[in-house]
Parts: sequence; structure tokens; C-alpha cells
Amino acid sequence: MTGPATGSAGRAPLRVIAAACIGSALEWYDFFLFGTAAALVFGELFFPRSDPLVGTLLAFLTFGVGFVVRPLGGILFGIMGDRYGRKPVLVITLLMIGIGTTLIGVLPTYATAGYWAPVMLVALRVVQGLGAGAEYGGAVIYLVENAPAKHRGFWGGFAPLGVSVGNLLAAGAFALVTMLPREEMMAWGWRIPFLASFLLILVGLYVRLKLTETPVFTQAVIERGKVESNPAMSALRKHPRNFLVVLGARMAENGLGYLFPVFGLSYVTITLGVPRADALSALMLAFVVELFTILGFAALSDRIGRRPVYMFGALAGVALAFPFFWLVGTREWIWIAVAFILARAVVTAAMFGPQAAYFAELFPPQRRFAGFAFARELGSLLAGGPAPFLATALVAWASGSWWPVACYAALLSAITAIAVWYGPETYEESITTDNTVPAEAPNALPARS
Repeated sequence: MTGPATGSAGRAPLRVIAAACIGSALEWYDFFLFGTAAALVFGELFFPRSDPLVGTLLAFLTFGVGFVVRPLGGILFGIMGDRYGRKPVLVITLLMIGIGTTLIGVLPTYATAGYWAPVMLVALRVVQGLGAGAEYGGAVIYLVENAPAKHRGFWGGFAPLGVSVGNLLAAGAFALVTMLPREEMMAWGWRIPFLASFLLILVGLYVRLKLTETPVFTQAVIERGKVESNPAMSALRKHPRNFLVVLGARMAENGLGYLFPVFGLSYVTITLGVPRADALSALMLAFVVELFTILGFAALSDRIGRRPVYMFGALAGVALAFPFFWLVGTREWIWIAVAFILARAVVTAAMFGPQAAYFAELFPPQRRFAGFAFARELGSLLAGGPAPFLATALVAWASGSWWPVACYAALLSAITAIAVWYGPETYEESITTDNTVPAEAPNALPARS
């Protein structure tokens, strides 16, 4: 097997890792921040004429708008990344996400702007979603294409590590503002975490503007003249199986990744009446533990393969679906923390850790960015986007009971386990050439291991 062991990573590995982590942290700081605000304050601030349940539903629906446009961002910026390089797209997406989030911090609420307030909130959510459609994929690909061949899983794990850092920062920021008196938090305190994202933009730009292009893209695409006019459609047409594997693999990872922390936070605080500070501190502890388990699962995938680790996470999601609600139903902090730790640091981390390298390895370099971003964000639209809204609606339909949400979580996990089972193993393949088999010869696809 061959793979790039030098290039920009050989000269400055910390810079490569930092560039990917900062972008992922900003993207997910912004997205989880929006999800947390949707669970805790947006329903009252932007949809005040509704009752609390309807207001929360509308806030989660706005949250889902970002996922609707993410596939469009994945196609648009994925094509740009495969045609013009990884670096320029990483700079553009960073600016879109960061500026969109910062501007949310200065939006007028319904009390001062009427219906224009939720309209502007949705518009900025669209800007966030377009940028996010390619940010994570670009960060992952930049890491994997710079990584030593036998450590792509571990290197790729730093992108989801950035996600956990972003989630932790968002939860921490809201935990701090919830310490304010409620009147002050609802008046101006909720804006501070959004405005703070501007600092991440400055740091991210400083790091990313100093990057060089990846050696894989330079050698395999530019020097060999393999630039394609529409790599997104080529990825769908020439690699349908791998495209569907990515979609299926996203169901549990992305769905549960938002279902447990975003809906779970709303359920624990609003339905169960647990103090917000207690719920947020339990969730923050889970994010801290996840920082270590993500890299552990990613490194494990370099030794035993991507599929076994990923499938363990999916099957663990099936097993945790009902116990999660039993644990948080105790209303005791320690068991709420255990529930969030199992959900984030075991279930999600086991899928999220190896996912970065796995998804990148499923597509050849000339259509890797577009194929990765398009398939991954289409999965986001189907899984993560509707998850908090559907979960809240299911609880309302069941008159406050949580069992339909547990069934929903188990179903998402089962779909992912099946998809990964039918997918190819990739951890020993080269990422510098097109090793995939055309769709016309399905019997010759790489065998599962």
C-alpha cells in the first residue's frame, strides 16, 4: 500500500491538525450553539405567540433548515474543492459559518422586529448551513490526504475531535450565561456565545491562510490532469454503493449525535424539569470524555479496520436507546451524566472516530471532496436535521412519553449497522489512486472483512 507520508504534514503536522480542528470546532460550536439556543431560548424569543411546546417545535424546525441546505453546500463547495483545491474552500466555509453565527448575536427578537426576526434567523441559518455543507468534509480530507498511510484513522480523528471541542465550548458558553438572572439572560446574555464565535474566525483564518495544498490533490489531480467538471455527479454515478454506504452510516452517527444532546437537553430540562445548569454540566462532562474516546476509536480503526469499530458504535446505539431514557428519568445528576457519556463518548464516538478516514477512503482523489461532502450532508438532511423536531413531536404525540423516541433512535442505529455491514473495508487501501470498481461490475466490489 502506498500513501503520502510527507508533504505539508511532514513539514508542519501540528499546523495541519490545528487548521482542521479549529474549523471543525467553529462549525460545531455554531451548530450546537444554535441547537442549544433552540432548546432553551429561541422558542420564547423568536416565536412568542406560540405555547411553549409549539415554540420549541418551531425553533427546532428552524434548526433543521440548516440541514436542508447542507447538501447544496456540499455539492457547490465540494465541486470547488475538487477543481480548485482544498485550501481555498476551507477559508470560504470558515468565513460563512463564523459570520453567520456572529450576526445571529445581533439579531432583533420578535418583540422588536415582529415576524422579520424569525425570517432573519432562518436566513442566517441558511448561510451557516451552506458553509457547513463542506467545512467538515474539507477538514477531514485535508487531514487524511496529509496523513501517514498507516495512521489515516488517527489523523482523521482530529476533525471529529474538533467537533467535540466545539460542542464543549458551546455547552460551556451557555452554561455560563444561564448563571445570569433569567431576565438578563433572555434580554442580552444569550447573545454573548454567538458574538464570541468571531474570535474563532480570527484564529481559524490565521492558521488556514498559511496552509499549502495537500500532496494527494497536487499529485493525483493537478499533475495528472484528472480535474473533472462535475465530480459530485461522477461520485454518485460511478460509486453508487459507496455513496449509499455513507448515507446509511450517517443515520445513527448524525441522528443520535443531535438526538441525544439537543433533544435530550430539551427533554431533561423542559419535560423532566431538571435545572438547566445541571443538565448542561452533565452534557459538558460527556463532551470532555468524548475528546479521548474519539481518538481512541479512530486509532483502533487503523489496527482492526473501520467497519468493526463503526458497527460497534451502531449496535451500541440500539442497546442504549431505551436505557438512556431510564437513566435521565431518575432526575439524578450522576445518572443523567452517565446517560450522556454513554451516548456521546461511546455510541457517537465509536462511529465518529473512524468515520473521517472511512468516508474519505471511499472515493478517489479527483472526486473525493464532492462525493464525501454531498453524500455526508445528504445524510445530515435525512438524519440530524429532523431528529430534534421529530423527537419533540413524538413526545407530544405520545402525551409526554419517551418510548417512541427510543424506538426512533434504535431504528436509526439499525440502519447504520446494516449499511456498514454491506460496505467495503478500506483501511489498507491507497488513497492516491482510483481503486474503486465501476458500478457495471458489482460482483467485483471489494469484499467485506
